[in-house]
Amino acid sequence: MEKRKNQWKAWIYLLPALVILLIFTVWPIINTVRMAFLEDYNALAEVGGTVFHFGFGNFTRVFNPYGGFLIALVNTVLLTVITVPISTMLALLIAVALNSIKPLRKIYQTIFFLPYVTNSIAIGMVFSAMFSIIGGGQGVRPDSWGLINSIIRAFGGDPINWVNSTINWGDGILARSRFANMCVLVIYIVWNALPFKILVLLGGLQNVNKQYYDAARVDGTSRARIFWRITVPLLSPMIAYVVITGFIGGFKEYTSVVGIFTDKMGPVGANIYTPKDNLNTMVGYIYQSLAASEGYASAAALILFVIIFAVTMVNMYVSKKRVHY
Repeated sequence: MEKRKNQWKAWIYLLPALVILLIFTVWPIINTVRMAFLEDYNALAEVGGTVFHFGFGNFTRVFNPYGGFLIALVNTVLLTVITVPISTMLALLIAVALNSIKPLRKIYQTIFFLPYVTNSIAIGMVFSAMFSIIGGGQGVRPDSWGLINSIIRAFGGDPINWVNSTINWGDGILARSRFANMCVLVIYIVWNALPFKILVLLGGLQNVNKQYYDAARVDGTSRARIFWRITVPLLSPMIAYVVITGFIGGFKEYTSVVGIFTDKMGPVGANIYTPKDNLNTMVGYIYQSLAASEGYASAAALILFVIIFAVTMVNMYVSKKRVHY
């Protein structure tokens, strides 16, 4: 009887949190699924008494080859597939380096963790300023090549039009380049993803039994072999975790494009309705779709959920085969 009484107390204590979760988490998910299957759904019209019929029209509209969804999907997949392996490998190498030094370790950890607590849009604006060409135009040389191009020119290289529209001055033209645009995004996303991954991997390294390393050194094992045969297998649970969360975060990428290229989701002055200039991601596409129809946006959101769920399941299946606990 006393145990049952305590259980009721526990449920009473949890009730406020459960109510909040139901209102702001569970119900929006259910409502999103509902809206996705209502043809041309509009919330204001529904309040006015309009009845919407069940159907798959929203999904058909999303997969329209001229609607921009496929471009956003390709952009998102490219950014995810490129940035997750690079950021994971860099984070692992930095974590190993930090774990092997004692002087100033705390200071270095703080420096590497700073991007994680800094506003993503603000960081994107800084990156945009670093890669931007200031001034310039028809027959007019730029007032400033920007920090990155200034470094390139200092070493004798030619400037690159990273984020600007086409620059045309008297003795040269710098056209837009989708490859350069994607490079800026990759650098930003990798840099922004490093702090969290370094923190997770460094925590795992500090819990590894040092006897494995001592035995390997006694046997004269090289550092490269120690890294691949001891460090990586023992860290495989943490590596699997950062890879899975990295793919989930990659498919939800949005703030990086907004921070660097503004809400136009493409270079300033470019025609973002053409594939080579459109840098929109799937989350950005969903936000833009809200202006047309909540049902249309909900269908795109549901598709994104299915993609993320499928990729996560594949990652977890592979992890079971490769992770050593």
